[in-house]
Amino acid sequence: MPRHVRKGDTVMITSGDHKGQVGEVLRILTKTDRVVIKGLNLVTKTLKPTQSNPQGGMITKEASIHISKVSPVVDGKAVRVGFRTEANGSKVRVARHAGKDLKVLGVVHGTRGDK
Repeated sequence: MPRHVRKGDTVMITSGDHKGQVGEVLRILTKTDRVVIKGLNLVTKTLKPTQSNPQGGMITKEASIHISKVSPVVDGKAVRVGFRTEANGSKVRVARHAGKDLKVLGVVHGTRGDK
């Protein structure tokens, strides 16, 4: 199934504790349908003391959020995403409301009937 967000996209969180906040997608976890967004959904993790870090400590890092809770941002608003296939075979993500292209996904070689 095609994903509506990609790494590097600017997205807005549409539900939950961080609703309305905007950030950049750092990573997409495809097996669990989750994304990691820079600077959002921060969690504190405690580290046990090790030989390399004898003090241990606490770190703050971004936790993942489900992909259905984020939408790409166009002109400061979260938009739904559609897909359009160009004449040369490239697949383009299109913002439904604004009608603007988001990014080119790549060239599709051949058609489904060719084998």
